[in-house]
Formats: sequence, structure tokens, C-alpha cells
Amino acid sequence: MRFATGVSFHPHPVFGVWLHEGTRYEDQSARMVVDVEDTPEDRQFFVEFKVVLLERFEQLEIYIVSYPIDVL
Repeated sequence: MRFATGVSFHPHPVFGVWLHEGTRYEDQSARMVVDVEDTPEDRQFFVEFKVVLLERFEQLEIYIVSYPIDVL
């Protein structure tokens, strides 16, 4: 990722409940929005960065969601 064109952070945690292998978990998650160009290089950056985040925060899963935005 060369650089982000915009970054936003949602200051209020998102509460979630989920199951993994029969165990119930409750989390408070942070939500961050990063605007980047839709390039194979940027997508690969996030694929690799997810591995770093999973280890750093000792998580079973981290969702990174991607979708196109049309700026009008």
C-alpha cells in the first residue's frame, strides 16, 4: 500500500457475540475505515497485514471488508 487517501476511526466500540468450537465469546471491537486505490498491490497489502494483526492482537479472526465506493 503506497498510501491511504483517507482514514477514519469510529470512537465507539462495536459489541459482538460469536461462537467458536462451542464456546461463546463477547467482544468489543474497534472499527477503522481506510480508503485506498483498488489495486492488486493494495489488496495484497491487506491480505498480509491481516496475518500481522491476528498475531499482534491474539485473535482467531479479524474481518477486513472491501467494497467499491463511488464518490459523487
